[in-house]
Amino acid sequence: MKLLILAVGNKMPSWITEGFNEYAKRMPRETTISLVEIKPEARNSGKTPAQIMEAEAQRIKAALPASALCIALDEHGTTPTTKQLTRQMQDWMRQGRDVAFIIGGADGLHESVKQQAQQLLALSAFTLPHGMVRVLLAEQLYRAHSLMHNHPYHRE
Repeated sequence: MKLLILAVGNKMPSWITEGFNEYAKRMPRETTISLVEIKPEARNSGKTPAQIMEAEAQRIKAALPASALCIALDEHGTTPTTKQLTRQMQDWMRQGRDVAFIIGGADGLHESVKQQAQQLLALSAFTLPHGMVRVLLAEQLYRAHSLMHNHPYHRE
């Protein structure tokens, strides 16, 4: 199973890249985490936020694998516990589907991306920096995988 993180934004600080890479490299070969950076629309283009989100939505849809289960990160999504995420990951593995998580840009995700998603997921009720969301999501995916395999990383 492949876990893809499609994230609008590039040129992240080194600590974001290092944090993401740390958790991605911990994953086993059979459950990899990959990051696909989506170029953000220029904010100084004179476009409205809606037009910016539409342009970014087109880039997201072009990068999204057709067969992948699509999960959009959105503040109005469900906020699973780590154990619930672990159970979801087990279901995804049984289905044999790749999973694509979508992180929007500074203005969020266009409604069409949210509607295309099979699930809306929130990592927190807090508004989080988009770069940090990459790291937190990668860590939680690693944690869920380690919990599935009784690895001592997760403690209760």
